Formats: sequence, C-alpha cells, structure tokens
Amino acid sequence: MKTSVDVKLKEYNLDLLEEEYDRISIFIEDAKKLNRICIHLNKLTKGAILKAINSKEFEKKSCGDVLTLSFPGALQAKYLDLVKWAKSGQPNDARKAGVNLAKKSNNSKILVSANTQKFSEELIKGYLLRRYEFSNYKTAEDKGLGSVTLMLKRPKDFEKSLSETKAIVDGVFFTRNLVNEPANILNTVEFSNRLQELSTLGIDVEILEEKKLAELGMNALLGVGQGSANPSKVVVMSWKGLSQDTKPLALVGKGVVFDTGGISLKLAGGMEDMTMDMGGAGVVAGTMLSLAKRKAKANVVGLVGLVENMPSSTAQRPGDIVKSMKGDTIEVINTDAEGRLVLSDLLWYTQERFNPAGIIDLATLTGAIIVALGYENAGVFSNDDDFCNSFLKVANQENEGAWRMPLGASYDKKLKSRLADIKNVGGRDAGAITAAQFIQRFIKKDMPWIHIDIAGAAHTKSESAFAPAGATGWGVMSLNRLVSEKFENNK
Repeated sequence: MKTSVDVKLKEYNLDLLEEEYDRISIFIEDAKKLNRICIHLNKLTKGAILKAINSKEFEKKSCGDVLTLSFPGALQAKYLDLVKWAKSGQPNDARKAGVNLAKKSNNSKILVSANTQKFSEELIKGYLLRRYEFSNYKTAEDKGLGSVTLMLKRPKDFEKSLSETKAIVDGVFFTRNLVNEPANILNTVEFSNRLQELSTLGIDVEILEEKKLAELGMNALLGVGQGSANPSKVVVMSWKGLSQDTKPLALVGKGVVFDTGGISLKLAGGMEDMTMDMGGAGVVAGTMLSLAKRKAKANVVGLVGLVENMPSSTAQRPGDIVKSMKGDTIEVINTDAEGRLVLSDLLWYTQERFNPAGIIDLATLTGAIIVALGYENAGVFSNDDDFCNSFLKVANQENEGAWRMPLGASYDKKLKSRLADIKNVGGRDAGAITAAQFIQRFIKKDMPWIHIDIAGAAHTKSESAFAPAGATGWGVMSLNRLVSEKFENNK
C-alpha cells in the first residue's frame, strides 16, 4: 500500500552534485543567466552545459522536455539531465518534466535540483506516477525502482506536500495493481480480501455475501455472477473524516473481475484484456486509500460490486427476466451488457442506505465510449450541471481526460421491453448513452449523480501520459481533488 520509490529531501547544497548519483537533473530557465548550480556544473563538465543549452536540439524542446548528456566531465554521475523550463511554466509542465525524468531513470539513484522550480509537488508527482512497474509475475530479479533525492532550498516546508502527494500516488498504484492482476489471482474473494486490508488505515470495511444480497433483492447483480464458481460480493468502504451528521459523497464501482460476456460470449481476440473489467471498482478502492492516507476531513463511502461473468449451466441466459432491488423488472437481451445490471442494484442500495450528498459511479461499461472518445478521455454523464462541471474542472486540472456526453428521455424508447419494465441494451447506435440512460433509471429524483464510462481510459495498450502500458489508475487523482475542493472541511 505504498509507492516503491524512495524519496529523500535535501537542502540546497552544491556538494551534493559531486556525490555518487547515477543521474543528476537540473532545470534550465534562462540560457543567458545560469544559476549557481548550473554555473558549478558547467565548470565540472568543462562548458558542456552551455554548449548543450545553446544547441538547436535544446532550442526545439518545449517546457518540461529533457536533454541528456552522457558521462559529463568530472561528475561522478553517469548522466546529466537538462530540463528545459520557462518562467511561464505551468503545473502540468512540471508534472511532464517529472514523467520525462522518470522514463530516463531506469531503476537508478538520481538527484533532482528543484531550487528554481516552484511546482515541486507536481514534479515529484509526475516522477512517482511514471516510475510504476507491475512485475509480480516476472521471474527475473527485481532490482526495485531506485530512489530520488529532491534538492530544495527549504525541504522542511515541502514535507507535508510530499506526504500528501505520496498518499495520492499510493492510491493510483493500488488501483493499477488491482487492474493489472490476472483473473486467476484477483477473483472476487481475493479482491474483497485486499479491500478488507484497508481497515488498517481507518476505513470501515463491510463485505456483503450472496445470502445477504439475495435478502436485499439484488437479483440483477446476482444474476451476472450466477454462472461463476466465485461468489458475488458487495464491499462497502466508509471513511468518516467528519461528524456523522454530514452526508457522505458516494463512489460506486463496477467490479467484474473477468468478463467472458457470459452466454453472449465475446470473441476470443482481446478477451484476455477483460481482466480490467473491474476498473471502476479499482478506482473507487484507490481513491478510498488516498483519502484515508492523507486523513481527508470528509465523509466518503465507496461501494463496489464484485462478480465474475462466466458461461456455464447455471449462467444467466439471454431472454431471462430479473427483478432489481428497486423493484423494476429487467429483460436481459445480452448477457455481455452486465455492468449496468451490477450498478443498478448497487446504486439503489447506496441511496437507500446512505442517502448521500451525491453519487459518482465508475465503470468500464461500453466499447461504444471508446469508439466515441478513444483512449484519451472518459465519458461523463450527469443529471446535475454544477456537480458535473466541478468534476470536469478537477479532471482538467489533473490532466485526466474527461468529456461530457449527452443524456435525454428520447433515448429511453430504445430500452423499452415487450415483456419487462426495461431491457438491458438498446442497439449499436448511441450505445454508451443508452447504457447511461439505463443506469439513470436507478437514480432517485433530485439525487446529484455522475456516471463515468472509463472503458478507454482505465487500461491502454501503449503508455499514457503518466503510466506505462496497462492500467492507468485514471480517476483517482481527480476524485481525490474533487473531495478536497468540494466535500472536505479544510477549516
């Protein structure tokens, strides 16, 4: 439950530059007016820095980009990274610089001089986020992720910011680890066990087993998992940072640990990626960990529905009709549209039990959202403009792509069933929207609600802005920031 990169803070000291670090990284803000560090290093490298920063190669680089010098003069370090910076540099530029330095660090011991860098928090966040690796099942020796020493003028002043940053990164890593795990390891039982461990951080964790779910009438959720040997579960995580009188924010996640499509079986090509179909639950879990680690002064509940969608003699069939906890009947046209069935019961239960101040659900729900937005943006649907705009603002600040999608009663006709109150699919066109319309049916009147389809954003084949290929941990930083700005008592 912690990052694997060791971060040390050191006070500004020229002598550090001559110690045995694998890499030294410095910021170049003005090529014509070098600071003391650059002047000192330029002497040690016999003018190599001045030559490099006046080159066309460095001139072409943008703020946050890095030019590396190999075996630089009399330095003990093997590499010297020159980070291009500008007085107009923004927080995302600093995070970009951290990412670029991390990509070059290669399990090494590095020193970063940030004495001219006012966005040190974003710098180290970018570095830590990109240093992530998931190598649990590789038999080669694990050499670790190295260490980074941040040299600052007043390191004591940065200790609190570093602690909060590491809490956020730990949450992102927790999410990534869950999403990257194979389904033979992370089944519903193992998933719930890992969430139970969050109780050591002060989170109240409650696990609802199938018998209890049946008593509650969660037949839509149970129907998805009835073909699996692994039991369906609901895990409730409560972080109480304020008085009991304060309504909590509710985070709700789809946790399909593996999705074959059920009887409506998926094609074989790409099915191995369906280990990430619990991505929504992973984001909820990672966010809860971050809030607890930084002791957020807010009340937040996280609920995840853990199921496995398998084909078997006991599996749900196309054409089956189930009665949801709300009481609405659902005709299951396609068993591969299972996430909305899980969420329908989970969302209703959340409202009945907690009556939250607002609800955000997250799910790797539809391939249609990938067609619409690609892998760069999650699709955001909402019944409340202010709530939605607050989320879109923080997602933009965290550089986590999010784009609002439409809702409308005109889409409901596509979900009309001849035999039941509603059917679970509405056809190929507007697939992500009709899925959101289905979920909205289980949101009570006047309940502020956001639905986020993270099918493209949760897991990528190639590296993303802050992560190597695989699980991205998308959403943890945005949700944490939303809690901090809108739900947390900072007085």
